[in-house]
Amino acid sequence: MSRQQKYNPYRNTFPFPNEIFLLGLCPGELAVYSYLLCCANRKTGQCWPSYKTIGRAVGLSPNTVRKYVCELVDKGLVHTENTSVMTKSGHKRNGNLMYTILPFKTVLDDHYRHQLVAAKLANTQRKWSRKAKGSAEARF
Repeated sequence: MSRQQKYNPYRNTFPFPNEIFLLGLCPGELAVYSYLLCCANRKTGQCWPSYKTIGRAVGLSPNTVRKYVCELVDKGLVHTENTSVMTKSGHKRNGNLMYTILPFKTVLDDHYRHQLVAAKLANTQRKWSRKAKGSAEARF
């Protein structure tokens, strides 16, 4: 007699933060990031799929994946590290990149901090342009 396993809707899932949509990522960046989240070890946040493997999974070319990975690194969502492998003949070769998914709370905090600085700068520029406009009108 075989026992039928109970269906678990959360068995093959991974956490995807809702706030990711606040960061203004393009669809390709979202696809690559979600694939890396899917592959990552839940405790360490690390994985090492190749550009080709990621591209095959999300329907993009390896060069396009490389571009989106660079964007994710620039936006602080992912950290990459080069790896190397030893062949059977003893030669050292370049391996895949090791991706570390950074904690999302720190990414979101950095995003908000950047937005706050940009808003303060825009406010300061607006004040100075009003002052300059007012002093120019006072001269005439």
